[in-house]
Amino acid sequence: MQKNMGMIDRVARAAVAVVVGGLILTGTVQGIWAILLGLLAVIFIGTSVVSFCPLYKPFGINTDASK
Repeated sequence: MQKNMGMIDRVARAAVAVVVGGLILTGTVQGIWAILLGLLAVIFIGTSVVSFCPLYKPFGINTDASK
């Protein structure tokens, strides 16, 4: 896996995941939406940690400035 995510992209995804997690924990989002958004938040955290987004690959997107 070659890195294809830059720092701004990684921080933005992590911030969105934290906000979604907060909404779920406070009960603002419930039911199926909480499950779906929770899964999305987990995916966002995972891609932020490894600096690789599998959906970027087919579209040729690379936000990593070091490349």
